[in-house]
Amino acid sequence: MRGLFTTSVYAALLLTTGCVPAKTGSKSDIVILPLGGEVKVTDGSIVYALPLTVLEFDIITERTIEIPGPYSEFAKEMIGLEDVIADENEIWSLRDVTLRTVEELDPSQYYVIQGTTLMQTNLLSLKKNGLVLDINPDIYAETAFAHSQGESDYQGLLFPDMGAQEYVSLKTDTAYKVVKADTAFIRVPYLVQKKKSPTLEEEAAEAAKRLLELREGKHMILTGETNIFPQDGSAINEINRLDREYTALFAGKSWTETKHHRIWLTPQMTMAGKKTTLFSFSETGGMTNAGSNGGVTVSIEFIPSGKTRDLNLIVRPVVSEKEIAVADKLFYRVPDVVEIRVSSGNETICTARKLIYQFGNTVALPANFIIGK
Repeated sequence: MRGLFTTSVYAALLLTTGCVPAKTGSKSDIVILPLGGEVKVTDGSIVYALPLTVLEFDIITERTIEIPGPYSEFAKEMIGLEDVIADENEIWSLRDVTLRTVEELDPSQYYVIQGTTLMQTNLLSLKKNGLVLDINPDIYAETAFAHSQGESDYQGLLFPDMGAQEYVSLKTDTAYKVVKADTAFIRVPYLVQKKKSPTLEEEAAEAAKRLLELREGKHMILTGETNIFPQDGSAINEINRLDREYTALFAGKSWTETKHHRIWLTPQMTMAGKKTTLFSFSETGGMTNAGSNGGVTVSIEFIPSGKTRDLNLIVRPVVSEKEIAVADKLFYRVPDVVEIRVSSGNETICTARKLIYQFGNTVALPANFIIGK
């Protein structure tokens, strides 16, 4: 970053010392005016703009969803598990905040170079060093953002196997009906089948029994105590899968989704030395827009270093309206080094030192320094 600044100043020195005055035109032959109002682009003119620094934030959040198992209330009693998931939860966490700078065209700083004589300019040298931009910069081809959100939501049934052998049993019972026979009434027995569903506790007991049997069987296979030993790891893998599924019936399930967000911020001099809100973040709702109620405020602070003040020793900055009105000046912008801090509440989560053009100086060269032979 310091090297880029040194290169930029060095380029300015080369322009002020290495260029030669015009031989075929006078000072009035070259006109450099801000684009806008009555100023029009004529044939043979050169249009350029001053650079503007935009901050691009790549924010990664994680959403964790917790679902209790259907037998969670029996976890301690039947399989000895404690601290299992007892309620449905949705927990958000801020995983990473990354920032980078992007140079764009400043819409308020377009200039037109018009001349009536043959010109040979060093405008491309200024562009190469990042002090000016042409009207078709390549940076706009790289600003697309794909809203890929990482893993999708959990697919399929949460608990496809409840661990019971059967969920409906038939119970046969004897019933009687009264039948009139001659002068008497007799009771005639007959069989009645009723469907019976096990209680939740009975299902949990059966699932716990199968889980413990699986663990015992795996132990016997691994220690060689069984007469049947699998030829590969397929059996062990299936036992492990069933173990996880039956354990989840008591302990619950959780999974995590990754969310990517991208926001852009254009720094202004009014933001220097104070905190500016980027967005809000809460553990229950995730990332929300700046100014939303609830959550912790994530803010950014700009601390300019004032490095461009030393440019007064090299070129004289434009300080008056009279100088701005002069039509034979080539304007360009030199950035300043700015320390950037991103904080969440009282915790600093990201720091950087970046070159920000709009925090620097706009300086000018006489037009005769951009004219060739």
